[in-house]
Amino acid sequence: MPETIAAVSPAGLAPEAEVYTRAFARVAVERTDHEPSRIGTLRKAAIDRFGELGFPNRKLEEWRSTDVRAIATTTFSFEPSAELVSEADCARFRYDNTHELVFVNGAFRSDLSRLQELPDGVIISSLEQGWREHPELIEPHLGRHAKFDNHAFVALNTALHENGVFVFFPRNAVVETPIHILHLGRGGDSPVASFPRNLFVAEENSQGRIIEQFATAGDTDTGGNHFTCPVTEVVLAQNAVVDHYKLQRESTDAFHMATFQIYLGRSSNFSSHSISWGGGLVRNDVNAVLGGEGCEATLNGLYMVGGTQLVDNHMRVDHVAPHCDSHELFKGVLEGHARAVFNGRIFVHKGAQKTDAKQTNRNLLLSPTALVHSNPQLEIFADDVRCTHGSTVGRLDELGIFYLRSRGIGEEAARSLLTYAFCADIVQRIKDKSVRRDLEEFLFRRLPQGDVVRQAV
Repeated sequence: MPETIAAVSPAGLAPEAEVYTRAFARVAVERTDHEPSRIGTLRKAAIDRFGELGFPNRKLEEWRSTDVRAIATTTFSFEPSAELVSEADCARFRYDNTHELVFVNGAFRSDLSRLQELPDGVIISSLEQGWREHPELIEPHLGRHAKFDNHAFVALNTALHENGVFVFFPRNAVVETPIHILHLGRGGDSPVASFPRNLFVAEENSQGRIIEQFATAGDTDTGGNHFTCPVTEVVLAQNAVVDHYKLQRESTDAFHMATFQIYLGRSSNFSSHSISWGGGLVRNDVNAVLGGEGCEATLNGLYMVGGTQLVDNHMRVDHVAPHCDSHELFKGVLEGHARAVFNGRIFVHKGAQKTDAKQTNRNLLLSPTALVHSNPQLEIFADDVRCTHGSTVGRLDELGIFYLRSRGIGEEAARSLLTYAFCADIVQRIKDKSVRRDLEEFLFRRLPQGDVVRQAV
């Protein structure tokens, strides 16, 4: 029988410690041979901290709009099968001309992965392989940035992760072929849980592009109930440039609790586009530390949800060094009884003069029962800065609909055209053609009268 993780506290209190201790003990033993002692110590501290924290509840300010009891009361298979996915399951998610790594329920599938010839010194591998072959490159970074002190899901991942992705761009390397990481989840007789741990390191003057997809394989009616809890740490050295995309398109029966932690060195440039249209309960914690003078971070996102889906984007940008820029634009489209949360915070530290930071959240409600909680925030402890933030929540412009209808366009098509125009601001910012085309095709399929929209644009 597979080992299971069972959370038993509907109130969000700490679960029975022995269940997680057993799971932790197995992982710790299996990883002892190829992980440094610091990681073992970190794992132990993380499982102890999770025992103290338990699952978060809505009494906590950071979780007051997001109820995770559906996760806390579900029993997950902790050692799910990775053989439930075939080449046919991967085909619809593949992108042409990429370095591609495929993971199924958190386990690396080398037989489904496709790696082209790499430039000298560039490493694209599973984290497990990275520990065996390049521990000196991983050890200085893994677990140094994503903190679990006050985050139960980061603590769970730190304690229980078994594999993930290691990407390393050496000094002066330019990786022109995008790196595509495909995480596929698929439940079996019971819901499954996986804890991918990723580390992306870009050394001085290096450049690269990374695409992450989280999807459900096979029949989503029978295999969609899975829990993915990834933690990704990104470290950019001086003058490094990384372009990142994340597509979260899992089944609406799936849970997704992700943490994305970025550290930017001097004059580095990082851009990320986070696209969410799947998952029943989704939380994205995105934290960027602008630690080197003259660096720049662009964090954009689009979420489009319906039914009873809930997506929560929690953003924090720490301006630590002077002369740094950050730009955030998140847009949401909600229908049915869907709910969204946007909680953004720009924190300008003392001494971070000449900061230029902008944060915007815009939401479009397509039904009277959809709901958004939007809370952009600024905390500024420097006096020579330019910082702005704003939030809007509204419905489609009836005057715009009337104008399109007066030109012979039906009401449903008119509404879809205006919705597409709202999303296009994010779509057009996506540099990768494959990702942009994928998102466009999703919008054409999702919007009523999508063929009319396709012809119009």
